[in-house]
Amino acid sequence: MLQLLAERWWVVLIRGLLILAAGIATLAYPGLTLLMLITLIGVSALLDGLTCVFMGLRGGDGGRPWWEMILLGLVGVGFGVATLIWPGLTELLLLSLIAGWAIARGVMEIIVAIRLRKVIDSEWTMGLSGLLSIGFGALLIARPGAGALAMAMVIGIFMIVAGTAAIALSFRLRGLKGKLAGTAR
Repeated sequence: MLQLLAERWWVVLIRGLLILAAGIATLAYPGLTLLMLITLIGVSALLDGLTCVFMGLRGGDGGRPWWEMILLGLVGVGFGVATLIWPGLTELLLLSLIAGWAIARGVMEIIVAIRLRKVIDSEWTMGLSGLLSIGFGALLIARPGAGALAMAMVIGIFMIVAGTAAIALSFRLRGLKGKLAGTAR
């Protein structure tokens, strides 16, 4: 499997460059609507899924299909297509899930802080964290545009880090290609 990845290091490089470019575009234009961000994510997931399917079809050990990579690719393709077909639903679902998670987390942090006040000092920091989480969730519900912009920035940063890591991996795989070819003989 490592030999296959080393031989196809350039596919990992292209994948990393695509993810990095999408992350930079997201940060360079933070005023993009969430719809545009979802479109970028959908296209990125679709392209990532297609590259994974391509790698899986090209074969794993012994030239057999690499089913795990194919399945990973099909999940990416499915997510990308669904995101592109129903961007409004994706936007609403994503913001709702994040808002609900933040509010639930905040409530639980406040409950834990109240219980901890008998055991530790400065439990107020956890209570404050809970209030901030609830505030963030409420902001997402009340002002989805502001929440979407913040989410776009976080996603952009994540994509830059993930793309850079994939690029670094591709160069490492390229360096291993010659070493692995020498040991295969």
